[in-house]
Amino acid sequence: MTTERHEPATTADERTMLEGWLDYHRQTLAWKCEGLTDAQLRTASVEPSELTLMGLVRHMAEVERFWFHEILLGEDLGVLYANEEDPDGEFHFTDADTWDEAHTTWQREIANARRHAAGVGLDDLSKGTSRSGEPFNLRWIITHMIEEYARHNGHADLIRERVDGATGD
Repeated sequence: MTTERHEPATTADERTMLEGWLDYHRQTLAWKCEGLTDAQLRTASVEPSELTLMGLVRHMAEVERFWFHEILLGEDLGVLYANEEDPDGEFHFTDADTWDEAHTTWQREIANARRHAAGVGLDDLSKGTSRSGEPFNLRWIITHMIEEYARHNGHADLIRERVDGATGD
C-alpha cells in the first residue's frame, strides 16, 4: 500500500482548504508508518521518551474522538486506550496490542470525525465546552487538529528516521 497525500487546491474555499489540510496531515502520519513491522512501529524515538509511531497513531485516534465527538457533539464516549491508572495508555502496549488494531481504530475515528463535522458549519458552536465553559466553533476545532497533526508529524519524521533511516517531507 502506498499512501497518497494531496494538498488542497491553492484557490479552494475555506472549508475545502481546512478539511484538505487536515486530510493531508492525516495522510502524512499514515505515510510515516507505512511499510514498517509491528516491532518497528513500537520503537521509541530516544530514551527516556516512550514516543512511538504506533503510540502517535493511537494518540491521534483519541484526539479525533475527543474533538469531533466529545467536544463537537457534547457526548463523552470515554477514552480508547487511557485509564485512571495510565492516563498515557495510548503510548503503552501489551503483547496483545497490534498495528492492525491501532490503524483500524484510528481510521474509524477519522471516518466518525468526518461524519460528525459534515453537517456542521464552520461558525457553528460545539455542544461540548472548554474547561472555562466556552464552546468552540468548527473552524477552531479543524485548525487545532491541523496543528495537532503537524506537531506530531514532526515527531513521526524523527521516529521514522531513527527506525529505518527514511526521511521525507
